[in-house]
Amino acid sequence: MESASLLTQSDWQRALTKNQASAAELFGRPEAQQKRLGYFHTLREICQQPWTWLRTCDRMIALRDGLRKDVAGIRSLALTGSGSSEYAAECLCLQLQNELGICTESISGGALLMYGGKILPRGKPGLLVSLARSGDSPESSAAVELLLGTEPEFRHLVVTCNEQGSLARAWRAHEKVHVITLPAETQDKSLVMTSSFTNLLLAARFIGMLERPDEYRKLCERLSQITKELIRASFDVLAKIAAADFRRVVFLGSGSRFAASREAALKMLELTAGRVTTLCETYLGFRHGPMSYVQDDTLIVCGLSCDSTIRAYELDLLQELDRKKLGLSKVIIGENIPDSAVREGDEVIECRGLTELGDEETPTVYVVVAQLLAFFRCLEEGLQPDSPSEGGIISRVVEKFPLHIPS
Repeated sequence: MESASLLTQSDWQRALTKNQASAAELFGRPEAQQKRLGYFHTLREICQQPWTWLRTCDRMIALRDGLRKDVAGIRSLALTGSGSSEYAAECLCLQLQNELGICTESISGGALLMYGGKILPRGKPGLLVSLARSGDSPESSAAVELLLGTEPEFRHLVVTCNEQGSLARAWRAHEKVHVITLPAETQDKSLVMTSSFTNLLLAARFIGMLERPDEYRKLCERLSQITKELIRASFDVLAKIAAADFRRVVFLGSGSRFAASREAALKMLELTAGRVTTLCETYLGFRHGPMSYVQDDTLIVCGLSCDSTIRAYELDLLQELDRKKLGLSKVIIGENIPDSAVREGDEVIECRGLTELGDEETPTVYVVVAQLLAFFRCLEEGLQPDSPSEGGIISRVVEKFPLHIPS
């Protein structure tokens, strides 16, 4: 089955290069040249996501019995990570809380280190889910160690892309820690998280669907289909947008798409080494001061809701931006986007299938758009997507720092 999946991905890549000029240029170069230009890993890690989601789906369903034990009887759920992993956790909270009927929160790994059990939700017994690409960040394992000692009524689930990382190795044999490692290809080699982000998100999504594995599989399959079509149809369009004369980007989103906007803003910031500054905000929050960020060189990226009430609020803001003639242009991502939301110079990224799944199930699609936009802008800036931080200011794994664990 895996070989057939890989063949399908290879066939799809060839088809992409026939229909999208930018893809033909990027994939058409010899592998050695792609590596010398510094985009070999990032490009593949973005484009492989629809296939990796299916493998992650298989992995999680196979581990269902152990996960049911982790969740059984819990009265609160906390999801944690650092940087992109934290934003993946944020994308899940609303849906998991509604499905499980318990308090569900996203808490950064750094906050757990500084505040310990005081910042955890009050319901006990509880489950803490730690999301990590490498599991080698200083706070990842330290937060688990701290809470194992101070919060005995909390169970621990670790979901990581790296079976050899310190988080997986340190706690794999511990009786109160369940360690899950995702398929090897989800552990991005690029500096920035792409495949790892979306796969960690979809892996943890299964926590709310443990009694509905067939529905979970259908969700992952449909997201895969939607995203394959999105990349096939919009690859060149996103390359063109990335070449526009902007120096700032605003990412707007509601609900889970606001959490996805945080990740989108980080991707653009990381991949341009800070040359393009970013801001993320909710539509209603944008009026309360952040709108002053928008200048003539600002691109406004808008994730549009499928919910009619939420979309009405969002469209009101877009009309206000147009009325005030704010920003260089808008990029509107969604399905069935009304012509009234689009002004001259705007671009529409139409994603068929979002409405049938609903807002809370589709932040991965929005994030893939943002990944490609940031990837192309990185190339426009003359940087290398695989390692855009030329001065080594940031690295793939956060540098070690002193850990001040209470005695």
